[in-house]
Amino acid sequence: MLRMPLSLGILLALLGSSWAQGCAAPQALVSELLQRLEGSVLEDASPDPSVLLALNLAGTSNRAVQKLLLEQLKEQAVKRAPHGMASGQVALLVLALLSSCQDPQQVQALGLSVDLLHILQQRTDEELANMEVEGVPRTTLYSVGLDTLTLCLTGVGGYQEASVELAKELLSPSSPLSVDTQAMAVLALVCTHGRTELRDVRDLLQEAVSMVTNGFLDEQEEKGGLIGNIYSMGLAMQALESAGQFYSPRQWDCSQALSVVSEHHFQLPMAMAQLLPALLGRTYLDAASLDCPSGSSASRSLLDASIGMDAPDPISGSLPVESITVQFSITNRLQGKPFSYSTMVRVPDGSTLLRVMEVAAEENPAVYSFQTEQVSWGIMVVSIHGLAGNAEDRTYWQFLSGGDALQEGVGLYKPRDGEHIQAVFSTY
Repeated sequence: MLRMPLSLGILLALLGSSWAQGCAAPQALVSELLQRLEGSVLEDASPDPSVLLALNLAGTSNRAVQKLLLEQLKEQAVKRAPHGMASGQVALLVLALLSSCQDPQQVQALGLSVDLLHILQQRTDEELANMEVEGVPRTTLYSVGLDTLTLCLTGVGGYQEASVELAKELLSPSSPLSVDTQAMAVLALVCTHGRTELRDVRDLLQEAVSMVTNGFLDEQEEKGGLIGNIYSMGLAMQALESAGQFYSPRQWDCSQALSVVSEHHFQLPMAMAQLLPALLGRTYLDAASLDCPSGSSASRSLLDASIGMDAPDPISGSLPVESITVQFSITNRLQGKPFSYSTMVRVPDGSTLLRVMEVAAEENPAVYSFQTEQVSWGIMVVSIHGLAGNAEDRTYWQFLSGGDALQEGVGLYKPRDGEHIQAVFSTY
């Protein structure tokens, strides 16, 4: 099925009377975030499923951007999901496809087909098995929350067991959990609470969600509207929006939260993608319930037809993009056998550092291959040349330009022509 996009104007008109006890998001902020997210979608950039999910939840009318990003994500799914993609990344892909009225069990691109739900089930099982044996998930608890939410929304088995484990972690964490992790877990538990008929499970989930959301409200009062940090506000607001019954009769002063986010100039696509739905009174729980016409099997043709001839396609009709050359180096003098390599990479102007790394890896995979993880604030490089950072010995890959650490992640930073980017294995 394919949803009928609502215009931003209609959504904004509804905000004042329908969202969170009468809160109305500033129209200027909503419009700004929507435009920036649409502008972050480029032909040569690594696609971000959180962006498509947010655009769909916000009801963007930019069909060209939706089409491009959807096709990029489907290609990413068939190429990467079967081999090594972390569970949270698979889950986010599923949510993006669900919000686009696509069947995640039959994702087709490049002459290939993949069942993302089957893969997600397998990866989630691996996360839970690792928790049972070692006490921690294979990746992160944030990913387990995202996995659980996605499985619950699709009605696929395994989410109830995962929800119980999440609730236990929230109620008795071995170490403090980030606001992002707690908020994602709340979204998952709210979903499961609405599906399970087991009283003891419902009671456990209710206790965990109540504890977290009341903690969020306490923190907001203490910090003048801020919950965690500015980049965790989007998910925290989604959690509070979805879980009102769990902290009732207490009230959430959403206007205080809006005041905080309105003062910040957001740049990270992930942060904007998490915040935009919350500003419109929506959450990731809505991903599978957007209004779509019947006939999901025709969704691909319907999507093509929805673009139509109403407006020019700004992507396919754009002028050729000039190329730039970037020097990319990787260095390790900290652990194991030292190494230092450097290469010149040619990419279209406006490409992200992540794209530079992808091209380097394509040209010389034995040297420049790398692995990433999707974390709450974007894409994090966890391994290069087979060498991975480790929390126990406090090692990580630091990215530098001219000796200075980059202030943006690899999925956002755009190198200049002739710039030298260094990835240095470091300690913190």
